[in-house]
Amino acid sequence: MASAVQHLLSVIDLERIEVNLFRGRSPQSGWQRVFGGQVIGQALVAACRTVEEIAERPPHSLHAYFVLAGDPKVPIIYEVERLRDGKSYTTRRVTAIQHGRPIYSAMVSFHRPEQGFEHQFKMPDVVGPENLPSELELKERILPLMPDPVRGYYERERPIELRPVEFERYLGKAHPEGRFHVWIRTTGRLPDEPAIHRCVLAYASDMLLLDASMIPHGRTLFEKDIMAASLDHAMWFHRPFRADEWLLYCQDSPNACGARGFGRGLIFSRDGTLIASVAQEGVVRPRHD
Repeated sequence: MASAVQHLLSVIDLERIEVNLFRGRSPQSGWQRVFGGQVIGQALVAACRTVEEIAERPPHSLHAYFVLAGDPKVPIIYEVERLRDGKSYTTRRVTAIQHGRPIYSAMVSFHRPEQGFEHQFKMPDVVGPENLPSELELKERILPLMPDPVRGYYERERPIELRPVEFERYLGKAHPEGRFHVWIRTTGRLPDEPAIHRCVLAYASDMLLLDASMIPHGRTLFEKDIMAASLDHAMWFHRPFRADEWLLYCQDSPNACGARGFGRGLIFSRDGTLIASVAQEGVVRPRHD
C-alpha cells in the first residue's frame, strides 16, 4: 500500500503561489467535506516552509480551530503570517481559506532544541503490533463481523496502518474506563526529513481521537446515526520520531457533554519514548435527519 503513502505526500506537498501563500488540494474520494487531518497536515507544511533552518528549529506545538467544513472540490489557500522570529522560538499563524472565508486557523510554534529538565509518563503495557491482527487478518477474520461503516473504512487503501489493541470495541463491546490504544504507522517508507514525519503524524492524529468519546458508550463515530466533527485540535511534539515506524497512540476521553466530546492522546515510540501529546474537542451527537 505504499502508493497510498505517495498519494498522501503529494496531498501535503503544497504549491507555493506567492510569499507566504500556498495552495493545497484534496483527494477526490467522494467525501462531502475535507478530512480534518488533511487540513492540519497541510497547514503545518505551510508554516514549516516559511521557517529558515527548519531542520534545526522543528515545530513543537500547534493550536488550531476548525471554523467551517472544507469543500473537497476546490483548492484550499493557506496564508501564513510570520509573527515572530526569535533566537529560540519562531511563531506562525496559518489561515486556511476557501470561497473567500476562513475554514481553519492555527498557531504553530517552532523551537531550537535546548537542554533542560526531563521526565515523561511511562508507556502502557499493551500487546505489541506483531501480536495483533494484521490488515490481511482483519479483512479475512474480523471485518465480516464489524458494522458496515467500520468495515468499509478498513477495506479502503489507506496511507496509515491501524492495529487497534481493543478492537472488540468495533464489535460493540463497551470499555467503561474510556481508554483505547492503537498502533499506527505509515504503510510505506517516508523521506528522512524530520518535518515530514511531524506533518504526517499531525495528519494521522485526527483520525481516531474524537472517536474516543464513544468508547464508554460502546459506540463508534463510524455508525451512520452519529454526527461528528472536530472543533479544535492541539498537538505537542516532544521528541524526534519516525512516522513510518510503529507508534502507540494511547487515547482516553475524560468528558462528553452538551453534544461535545473531548479526547486526549499520548503517542509513544516502540521503545517507550513519549514523542507527542494531543487534545481535541468536537461535536458528537445523534443524527435527527
